[in-house]
Amino acid sequence: MKKIETELGGCYILEPTRFGDARGYFSAPYIDAEYRELGFQGLKQVSRSRSAKGVLRGMHFQKGDYAQAKVVEAVNGAVLDVVVDLRKDSPSYGKWTSVLLTPENGRQLYVPRGFAHGFISLEDDTVFQYFVDNTYMPDQEGGIAWDDSTVGIDWQSIFNEYGIESPELSEKDSNRMSFAQFDEGKE
Repeated sequence: MKKIETELGGCYILEPTRFGDARGYFSAPYIDAEYRELGFQGLKQVSRSRSAKGVLRGMHFQKGDYAQAKVVEAVNGAVLDVVVDLRKDSPSYGKWTSVLLTPENGRQLYVPRGFAHGFISLEDDTVFQYFVDNTYMPDQEGGIAWDDSTVGIDWQSIFNEYGIESPELSEKDSNRMSFAQFDEGKE
C-alpha cells in the first residue's frame, strides 16, 4: 500500500496495491496490520452509503470514548472527500483538505480520530464505504457546519468544477454548530 501524506498530520491518502491484467485487477482494500501502523485500532464496523449527485454528507465526528478513525473509499461513482482537523493540540487545527475518491483511482483516505469528515457525491448512484475502528453511538455524534466560513472550505469552487448547483443536505447537517462553537467547547 502506498501512503501519501496530506497537509494534515496523521491523515493519509492510501493507494492499496492492485495486481491486474487484461481481465481486471485484484486488490485488498483492508489489511489490518497495515492500517494499525497508521493508528487505526482495529476494524469494528464497515458501513456504506448510497448517494445521488450533489448529496453532501458532513461534517461529522464522534466524541469522547466513541471517537472513530476511518478508512473511506468510493466503491461506485465518485466523491470529493473532505476532512477538518479538530485536534486542538495539532499544528493543523481548524485546517481542511480534500481528495477525489473513485473506483478508478483506487484511492482511500485515512481519517484519524479527532477529525470532522464529510463528502460531496459527484455522480448519481455513488456508493461510499467506511471501515471504522470504533462503534457508532448516536448520542456521541457531533458535527460542524459544512459551510463554516472560519474553516473556509471552498465549496463554491467545488460545486462549479463538478456542475453542482447547490448541495442536498439532511436536516441534521443543515443545522450543525459553527467551528467557533466547537472551539469554545459547546459540542
